[in-house]
Amino acid sequence: MSERLLLDGLTALMPDAPHSALRRVATSARLRCLKKGEILLRAGERWSDFWWVESGLLRLYYLDQNGVESNKNFFSEKQPLWPITPALRETDSSFFVAALEPTRVHAVSHATIEKEMAGEAGWTTLQLRALQGLLDEKMWRERIFLQADASERYQQVLVNHPMWCERIPLKHLASWLGMTDVSLSRVRASLGLIRR
Repeated sequence: MSERLLLDGLTALMPDAPHSALRRVATSARLRCLKKGEILLRAGERWSDFWWVESGLLRLYYLDQNGVESNKNFFSEKQPLWPITPALRETDSSFFVAALEPTRVHAVSHATIEKEMAGEAGWTTLQLRALQGLLDEKMWRERIFLQADASERYQQVLVNHPMWCERIPLKHLASWLGMTDVSLSRVRASLGLIRR
């Protein structure tokens, strides 16, 4: 059943790719069932897999010299993430990836997906879309950090990532927003929002 879900997910991501190649990719996948808080990738490890999130929620985060966490991004159901650039594949990771809730992730070695999808327009298109999405997200985040106050940053997240506001614990969302969880609670109170 899980392999079928992955195959359907890959087909949705790359509808023009040959079904036989997608099936080989799906067959080679390893299912990782993560508990809440379990780490999928540690800083200092090599990231060499393409991941597709079947269910659950992942967070990418950094640790500073004092062990303070700063959240980088979040990925949920039906989203792929992988070391898209050669530098990300060829150097050790500078961040961690962990489950924020019980999560099922399908892992395919990047070498396998490159071999099976080499020259396929669907794979090229997916990589381009992923790069464009990353750049758009970085530009948006940079803009709200430079031009918006704390309340406006939170309101932007409400509009652009409503699921985050429903599922991500306030301390992690606050970290992504560049504030403390106490500050975020104040912002939410000023907006008349109550956390369930």
